[in-house]
Amino acid sequence: MYTFSHKLRNLAFTFMVIGFIGLVYGFLSAPSTVEEAKAMVATEHYGENHDTDAATHHEDSSHADQTHDNSHQSEGHSESSEQVHDTSHDEHLLHQLQNKPWAALYVAAFFFFMISLGVLAFYAINRAAQAGWSPVLFRVMEGITGYLLPGGIIVIVILALSGLHFNHLFIWMDPEVVAHDKLIAGKTGFLNVPFFLARAIFFLGGWTLYRYFSRKFSLAQDQANDNSNHVKNFRISAGFLVFYIVTESIMSWDWIMSIDPHWFSTLFGWYVFASMFVSGITAIALISIYLKSKGYLEFVNDSHIHDLGKFMFGVSIFWTYLWFSQFMLIWYSNIPEEVTYFITRIEDYNITFFGMVAMNFLFPLLILMNSDYKRTNYFIIMAGIVILLGHYLDVFNMIMPSAVGDQWFIGIPEIGGFLFFLGLFLYIVFTELTKAPLLAKGDPYMGESERFHY
Repeated sequence: MYTFSHKLRNLAFTFMVIGFIGLVYGFLSAPSTVEEAKAMVATEHYGENHDTDAATHHEDSSHADQTHDNSHQSEGHSESSEQVHDTSHDEHLLHQLQNKPWAALYVAAFFFFMISLGVLAFYAINRAAQAGWSPVLFRVMEGITGYLLPGGIIVIVILALSGLHFNHLFIWMDPEVVAHDKLIAGKTGFLNVPFFLARAIFFLGGWTLYRYFSRKFSLAQDQANDNSNHVKNFRISAGFLVFYIVTESIMSWDWIMSIDPHWFSTLFGWYVFASMFVSGITAIALISIYLKSKGYLEFVNDSHIHDLGKFMFGVSIFWTYLWFSQFMLIWYSNIPEEVTYFITRIEDYNITFFGMVAMNFLFPLLILMNSDYKRTNYFIIMAGIVILLGHYLDVFNMIMPSAVGDQWFIGIPEIGGFLFFLGLFLYIVFTELTKAPLLAKGDPYMGESERFHY
């Protein structure tokens, strides 16, 4: 039985406290009026160049003040039109800056929830395939999926607060935007708050129910004299995978793609799946290596770690294939309403956009292609940390451009959000690992898994 060490527990709490302080700072420092927002942007630009005053730099970035000044020199309809445009631009700037702490919170909340959901899918695949190599890792997977329910509830609470207009992450939730946007108005049958939240609760309920019953059958199998619980687990896992692949796609449309409701991609569900899948497998590898270094999981050998490394490598290549397919086809077709998505990211998020491609593709390719490296814990840990940070940036790139535009920065709120949910994730997962033996001894394939060598 695993014992949650005080050192790790204190580390998790430390992350949570530091992260919470960072998030609170982000919310407290967000502007509450248009004037405050304009002053913040002006101050930032003044800091970049001391030779030019703050107002001039604000004009260079937003042109809002210039538009306002010019409006006094125009007449009639022209004057009114420019004033409306000026006001609209200033309000948009305010909403972007107010969204920054909310977006930092949402990116981190979704990222760690995504890891747990990815592990649940990997667990179900191994159960349905009746894999012989992986049963020694089942309890690690079950521990990580323990974060699914609390992590999912946090995400849904953020979505509900968005629906109550606490933030402007989802512009389609604003009735005034819908009233003046024919494209969004045409999607209100699907994109409306009650149906949106009902789908979210339904999805989380289905995923959680599978996790509950699969865990229940897994523990019961340890005490059973036959394989009946194993068979039940096989059956519900096969059924769950059908449910999962449909609901995961719709979830990715709802929770991420609808932040930018004017853009869509038919590959998006698969793209998000690949990101959560490789992140989940990487988390399994890192936690398994940690437990083994502390004297647990003595039945896990280099061949098991090697197989996890192969999955990390293979799914990273799969993710790259989906990223390139989505990018290349949209860029080559050059349809204005589609390429805007990538133009925004390349122009305003150049470092994070191409940086996460290097972290999620080039680094795993160079490190994990060698078979011997996949048997070396050091290389798995190094590659795993880079992969997880790379896919955090992937989620960051999917959400931030539509939420905060070019006002992004990886600062105190973003780091705070990451640390808070990292601490919460570690605390819940390792607490869950203490609730059952780390070896699922009743699994009929356990003998094969323990003897797994090649």
